[in-house]
Amino acid sequence: MAENKRDYYEVLGIPKTADDAEIKKAYRVLAKKYHPDMNPGDKEAEAKFKEASEAYAVLIDPDKRAKYDQFGHAAFDGAGGAGFDYNSADFSDIFGDIFGDLFGGGFGGFGGFGGFGGFGSRSRDAGGVAKGQNLYTNIRISFKEAITGCEKEIEMNLKDPCPDCKGTGCAPGSSPVSCTKCGGSGRVTITQQTLFGMAQSVRACPDCGGSGKIIKDKCRKCGGTAYITRRQKVQISIPAGIDDGQSIRIRDKGEPGTNGGARGDLLVEVRVGSDPVFQRQDTDIFSNVTITYAQAALGDTLRIPTVDGEVEYVLKPGTQPGTRIRLRGKGVPYLRQKGARGDHYVTFIVHVPEKLNKEQKEALLAYDAVSGGHLKDSQKKKGLFK
Repeated sequence: MAENKRDYYEVLGIPKTADDAEIKKAYRVLAKKYHPDMNPGDKEAEAKFKEASEAYAVLIDPDKRAKYDQFGHAAFDGAGGAGFDYNSADFSDIFGDIFGDLFGGGFGGFGGFGGFGGFGSRSRDAGGVAKGQNLYTNIRISFKEAITGCEKEIEMNLKDPCPDCKGTGCAPGSSPVSCTKCGGSGRVTITQQTLFGMAQSVRACPDCGGSGKIIKDKCRKCGGTAYITRRQKVQISIPAGIDDGQSIRIRDKGEPGTNGGARGDLLVEVRVGSDPVFQRQDTDIFSNVTITYAQAALGDTLRIPTVDGEVEYVLKPGTQPGTRIRLRGKGVPYLRQKGARGDHYVTFIVHVPEKLNKEQKEALLAYDAVSGGHLKDSQKKKGLFK
């Protein structure tokens, strides 16, 4: 059950402000320490490896991380409370490079992921087909735009298929030839020394990149890469309620895949500006409203600023300094719960004037006198000593 799970940040030993590099570094250490192939028969190590892998899979994905930061483990609870579902998770972009670094780039000699499934497939298969790399950028928006949502447009360099070779990389009128190193299969078998002795792994051919083909006569326009880079405009729909540091994923706007693989995604980190009146904590908004002593004592009808405009509020007589009220439903919209919003908390600050004119002083002394005070006497004594 979710309530029995440890916090994902605690599992990886990282702060909630950790970036992707810190998350990957922390997971790399734990994966190497607890991988079942390095701890054969150790159920505790296997459980820790699985726990760390689940934490990594969630925190490295901007969408999943945003859900987790907002709802905790409940974000991944099914109707039966089963929690995070390995079988529905796509680990293809997550484990390929990490286990390639840890275990020499191939899985064959190490029993895959230790005998328990549900981890998806690798991002690059033995034939060299691979999904393209994700691209990363950021965008700045105002505090109000984060509350209401907005449409933005950015410009960035993106790759498109070369118009001359139509994405083949070959000069017009030529064709690729079969790779002699792999015999056109796109795969080579590597034998290497490991912690457990000699092991074999199948990898993409280094000469042809796993395509099984070699381009001898390259397209002049793209240099045989099959793609050209152009400055392009990208439309970004920013949802209402997004918070500072959260990311928006735009599918298929990343690097092109290899040998027919899908394009990567574009991840846009949103930086939200501050506001001189409002402060935000999760889905709640906080602000201060200054009132006079007379308003605090006698009550008044106020116009209180909110992110939706001013609202009318009846201040009760005898309101004490520091009193906080809640304006329900006037906070930040929930990202994934349509129509739901946080609240707006207003703290009343009673203004004490630093300078008073003669009439103001006399009025206050008169009030003090009828209230049973002795300010008038002390004021006379102060004047005598002067």
